[in-house]
Amino acid sequence: MPDRALRADARNNRERLLTAAAETFGREGTQASLKAIAREAGVGIGTLYRRFPTREALVEAVYRNEVGRLCAAAPELLEQLPPADALRAWMERFVDFMAAKQGMADVLRAVLLSEEDRLHTRDLLRSAIATLLDAGTAAGVVRRGLAPNDVLMGLGGITMIAGEEDQRAPATQLIDLLLHGVRTPN
Repeated sequence: MPDRALRADARNNRERLLTAAAETFGREGTQASLKAIAREAGVGIGTLYRRFPTREALVEAVYRNEVGRLCAAAPELLEQLPPADALRAWMERFVDFMAAKQGMADVLRAVLLSEEDRLHTRDLLRSAIATLLDAGTAAGVVRRGLAPNDVLMGLGGITMIAGEEDQRAPATQLIDLLLHGVRTPN
């Protein structure tokens, strides 16, 4: 029984570390203090290093965790919102994700060198978008025949143009424009 509690505790520590690191890296970049991340997560620096022996390992884990959370949000949003609203909410989350990723860009380039890693991430994102588009099409609020990759590229363009925190209002306006092209005419 104590072994199970320890495993659950270790999982909680890992999740708190990933959350704290994602927030900190988004604010301060990947050179942020690892001690501060551990402190924010409510754990000691030794716990951080046991889970993530290098800064690069932590950045990679944060990135993979955030991609997973973003993709898992698609079906969750569809349970909570009508399809068009779920699509919009997911697009907003995507822009926020990309803005936070900017703080990790240098280390991510070094960590995610393989084309396989990049393609896998793109496939996960396309799948999430496909889930949202399929629900919207079934509800009659999204145009038929849209390619998830086209929507992903549109979102990528938005984040390149207005994907930083201080450009959030233009990003939202561009999401509105993209959604206008995705939705069925009234």
